[in-house]
Amino acid sequence: MAQNETVQAEDEGPRTVVVTGGGTGIGRAIAERFAAAGDRLVIVGRRREVLRTAADEISAAHGLAVTPITCDLADPDDVEAALARLPERIDVLVNNAGSREVAVGAGPHGILARWRGDFERNVLTAVLVTESVKDRLTRDRGRVITVTSLAALRGGGSYGASKAALHAWNHSLAAQLGPQGVTCNVVAPGTVAGTEFFGARLNEAELTRRAGRTLVGRVGRPGDVAAAVVFLASEEAGFITGEILQCNGGELLGR
Repeated sequence: MAQNETVQAEDEGPRTVVVTGGGTGIGRAIAERFAAAGDRLVIVGRRREVLRTAADEISAAHGLAVTPITCDLADPDDVEAALARLPERIDVLVNNAGSREVAVGAGPHGILARWRGDFERNVLTAVLVTESVKDRLTRDRGRVITVTSLAALRGGGSYGASKAALHAWNHSLAAQLGPQGVTCNVVAPGTVAGTEFFGARLNEAELTRRAGRTLVGRVGRPGDVAAAVVFLASEEAGFITGEILQCNGGELLGR
């Protein structure tokens, strides 16, 4: 029975994979891994030129067409407009889009701007698109993988709280989609170099400090997170759902 199921899955051919925030950093590394496997790839993001450049470079490197879709995933009107361009069947949806709200200000208005901004950037960017395309996820093969952060578990103000909200949402999503054979999991990275997230703050001194908080003596790379995502999208991970996969070199445990 298991052999027949494996053969059937292989006969279905390349998967259709949608990666949000796929233009840079972790999202780009994830997109590269799926493209290397020969999957049909759609990358979604806000910055048109960044997205087009990524799509062109990935296409050239792997000899396949990559579809870029420009969309502000926190804007319901933008998401609704993008639905016509998103695939009618989706095998893997990777919710990677997200960032930190940089608005500053004193008093309740400043607090509101930070908290609302982080909620919109990190929660709505995953929830709006996933809820909108969940009926397109392939039965008995579909995967939803959401990239969150170590901050959801160790604290981190409004940013950490927004990522923690995704953990609770993923539990509900896994229960909802499980009967259709669709798995829903989270990957929680720690410090990852080579992204735009930290900017100039992640200098050599800070890298050394953060590496010392891990148990393996180094910070993460985008490829580390991409490998975890690809595993959860695989046939071998078909019996794993509702889980949070720590991908932070033991930084959660600290020192």
